[in-house]
Amino acid sequence: MSAEIADPVTGWGRTAPTAAARLVRPRSYEETVRAVRDCGTRGGIPRGLGRAYGDAAQNAGGSLIDMTALDRVVRVDAEAGTVACEAGISLQRLMEVLLPLGWFLPVTPGTRQVTVGGAIGSDIHGGNHPASGSFSRHVLSLDLLTSDGDIRTVVPGTPLFEATAGGMGLTGVILAATFRLHRVETSLMSVDTERASDLDDLMARLTESECRHRHRYSVGWLDLLASGSSLGRAVLTRGEHAPLAALSARSPARRQPLAFRPGRLPGAPSYVPEGLLGRTTVGLLNELWYRRAPRRRTGELQPISAFFHPLDGVPHWNRLYGRGGFVRYQFVVGDGQEDALIRIVRRIVRRGCPSLLALLKRFGVGDPGWLSFPMAGWTLSLDIPTGRTGLGPFLDELDEDVAAAGGRVCLAKDSRLRPELLAAMYPRLDEFRALRAELDPRGVFVSDLSRRLSI
Repeated sequence: MSAEIADPVTGWGRTAPTAAARLVRPRSYEETVRAVRDCGTRGGIPRGLGRAYGDAAQNAGGSLIDMTALDRVVRVDAEAGTVACEAGISLQRLMEVLLPLGWFLPVTPGTRQVTVGGAIGSDIHGGNHPASGSFSRHVLSLDLLTSDGDIRTVVPGTPLFEATAGGMGLTGVILAATFRLHRVETSLMSVDTERASDLDDLMARLTESECRHRHRYSVGWLDLLASGSSLGRAVLTRGEHAPLAALSARSPARRQPLAFRPGRLPGAPSYVPEGLLGRTTVGLLNELWYRRAPRRRTGELQPISAFFHPLDGVPHWNRLYGRGGFVRYQFVVGDGQEDALIRIVRRIVRRGCPSLLALLKRFGVGDPGWLSFPMAGWTLSLDIPTGRTGLGPFLDELDEDVAAAGGRVCLAKDSRLRPELLAAMYPRLDEFRALRAELDPRGVFVSDLSRRLSI
């Protein structure tokens, strides 16, 4: 087991750096137990590939338990469509193993650089939430190391499972999991792309797609710098896994229909001038992206990597926001709160937030995780450079609007929510706190996020 002092540590948004954390990298269950017992007075928190945008996997002055060395695939049941694996394995590595066998992940977020432990701890979601729910819905069991050093097998339908799914690593260290997979015939996607003229048009198209069950995956990219009659104009992308019959006999992909070869572009440089992705640059890029999108195109074949994870092709793309980083702000409001969503979008547009990545999706019925983010309704995520004047107070106001509409912000993306709003957003917070106090009376598992929000 290796150990070092990591200074500073940030999330993917590169905000709120914390100092003097002790980074421990266990290579076995026994070493993980020892790492938990040696956390010290500032406690510890499990950490995967560092793709939480905020401070969920930071622990100033304490321990970070780097789980990425526990990355074995234990068993693939190609008949039943399940996989058992250690929690430190990345979604990318799983795709490399599973796709040639004709299986795909049940849920994937916008990056494949996430560990299975992180996927469960954040209860990740994707563009197929109305059809498939979040990641924890597909988990059959998990092995959890609790603060007393015991390793427990945890199954759905139990309080410990519901606290762990979306619990941000605060119930213990996930060591391994078994979960269901989705059958595919190719590693390609059949993609429909179209423009939406404004926000009402986009919401109508997303609702229609969900009602007709025509597409498994749907997401709308918004231009949040467009105003007036074009407010909320968007490019809507919907997709389904391409069947083998969609590949022509002459297609090179026909010879290896399940090949997975994600491409890579040159990485972002270590130094990027502050303000590169400001209002002018983002406005031009948004205009270009919208104009280049087809008014309507159906059945385009795209590699899985291009459809789900386009930014993974640009290593260290988060550097493009400069040293100050960016805030990934994501919220959800329920069905029936469409007026609240439109009001919030209008406020963002009036503020002139230069967000290059603004995505609107539908959520289906939420899963039972007590701190799980999704709920039936609408979710909007956007990236905002931290250098914007008055950004903190403005986002505080948006938080209040979201809470008043019965919505919530995503804890895996958050780095600045005020603690007094948390209970309104997550009504089962008291149950989570009570179980955590019983399970971990010494407060072994702790993070910068849990301190900030008094979880």
